Amino acid sequence: MKRNYYYLVAGLQDISLDANKLSIGLNEFVELLRTELHPEDYRMLELFFLPNDHKNLLNLLEKKDYPLISPSVYQKETLEENIKEPVSLLPYFITFIQAYKEKTPIYANLSPENELTTLFYQLVLSYPNEFLRQWFEFDMNIRNVLVAISSRKYHLPYENQIIGNSEVSEALRKSNARDFGLGNEYPYVEDVVNIHKIEDIHEREWNLDLLRWKYLDEVTFFEYFTAEKVLAYVIKLRMVERWLSLDKEMGKKMFLKLLDELKASYTLPDKFSEK
Repeated sequence: MKRNYYYLVAGLQDISLDANKLSIGLNEFVELLRTELHPEDYRMLELFFLPNDHKNLLNLLEKKDYPLISPSVYQKETLEENIKEPVSLLPYFITFIQAYKEKTPIYANLSPENELTTLFYQLVLSYPNEFLRQWFEFDMNIRNVLVAISSRKYHLPYENQIIGNSEVSEALRKSNARDFGLGNEYPYVEDVVNIHKIEDIHEREWNLDLLRWKYLDEVTFFEYFTAEKVLAYVIKLRMVERWLSLDKEMGKKMFLKLLDELKASYTLPDKFSEK
């Protein structure tokens, strides 16, 4: 039976993607939830922050002196200790660290970041909670579709950049159709294809977040006071906080970030460089 958090949900600020002020920040809210949520529900919440742990772990493995990205599940000291002797992290972290240190990639065709991402989705897509499975599948599909569309645009091979082995993942690898043959069964794929046509990177990202927001509203419509409602709120809060931190210069920075991510996987012709 699902647990209900009546007072917690009733007290949440009503937010929208274009909110201009938050009564509580993401990190502060996560700390609040540490005491407000049942431990099992808080463990579900932590799944959303594991990608930050991926980045923190890779920064340490690659000896990059970057500040710890938060919110995250593991402290820097914990990651450092487990790099020396991997024993107290989630199993897929331990598997990855051992393979990385032995220089025997788990997935030879993937970058270390995509290896971790693949292992992460294997975990969350088998998690015994329907909302989590639905959200992470949706999230993975959107990311994969964007990779496929961008790679097509620049005539780059991308089969090994697609994460997972789902129906959508396989279609993205094989189909030459405009919507990869997925538009009927997965209408949001068509939405992503159309959004990707938007030239302004700022507006494009905004519309992608609107698509995510709409999806969260749909899958939690009948979740009134449950942990799922709280988890969806955290995802939304993270989106709002991100947009509040952006300024007019961020559009260019976001483009450069996306370009850097592509360059990390491929050698791009000079004509694709920023002008």
